[in-house]
Parts: sequence; structure tokens; C-alpha cells
Amino acid sequence: MKFLNTLIIVSNMPKSKQFYYEVLGLEVVVDMGANVTLTGGIALQTKDTWAKFIHKQDREIVFGGNVAELYFEEDDFDCFINRLNDIENINYVHNVIEHSWGQRVIRFYDPDQHIIEVGENMTMVVKRFIESGLSIEDTAIRMDVPVEYVKSCLESLKYRN
Repeated sequence: MKFLNTLIIVSNMPKSKQFYYEVLGLEVVVDMGANVTLTGGIALQTKDTWAKFIHKQDREIVFGGNVAELYFEEDDFDCFINRLNDIENINYVHNVIEHSWGQRVIRFYDPDQHIIEVGENMTMVVKRFIESGLSIEDTAIRMDVPVEYVKSCLESLKYRN
């Protein structure tokens, strides 16, 4: 058995497809109307068909539970934030915050109140700290990670360029 994707329920398929493309750059891989698979392992299902599949009434399908999120990482976090700021009607859970380990993140809702988190790629956090003058050891302490983790991030950067 293998895990294939995450399925989320949407009330307006065209609006959701547009949101995920415009905001996160996800493209449609398969479009079956009521069920759409996007790049990145996310599937969208219309609320009415989902209710039928699980034998529930429409009123039993509730959005905005704030109990889960779709998590993305972005290499160029500042560029993403600038682009996000130019998109109208983004409903933010919170603006950019920096966690204690140094990763910057932002959370916002999709059109059906599913939480989306976009975090700075952890390798880019390492890069930012090293470029600010921290040593490998100081970066590990700052991020509360092993020195080997910092070194592996730096090694992976060699292959990105």
C-alpha cells in the first residue's frame, strides 16, 4: 500500500482551481469535473459529491475546522510574500512569523477555510544564517538541530546551483 494524495472538499471547484493555481502555482493534472488532481499531491472534490460518497447530509460537511493544514515550503520566501501581497482577498490566519528555529512562515485560508501554510525552505534558513555570518555550529545551535543537519543542507545547496 502507498499513500497517494490528500483530498480536500471544496464548495466551488472553478474558484478553488483558480486559487490553487494563482496563489500556489499548482496545476491541474487530471480534471474529472467533480474531482480534480493538482500537482503536489492534492486532490479537490466537490462538496455535493463528497456528501454522497460518505452518505452524509450537506449540513454535515463543515468547513473551517482549524484542525489541519496543507503545508508548502518555498525557496524564495521573500518573493512569495511579495507576490502574495499583490493578490486580493487573501484571508490570513496570521502574517509572517519567525519560529524559534528561524524558519519564517505564513498561514492563510483557501476559499473554503482550509488552512494553507507556506514556510521558508529549511535549507534556505540554513543558507540565510550562514550568509549572515553564523558558523555551522552557531547555525545548528540557533536552529536547535544537529551540526550534521546544517552540513547536509549546505551540501544540498551545492547541487541546486
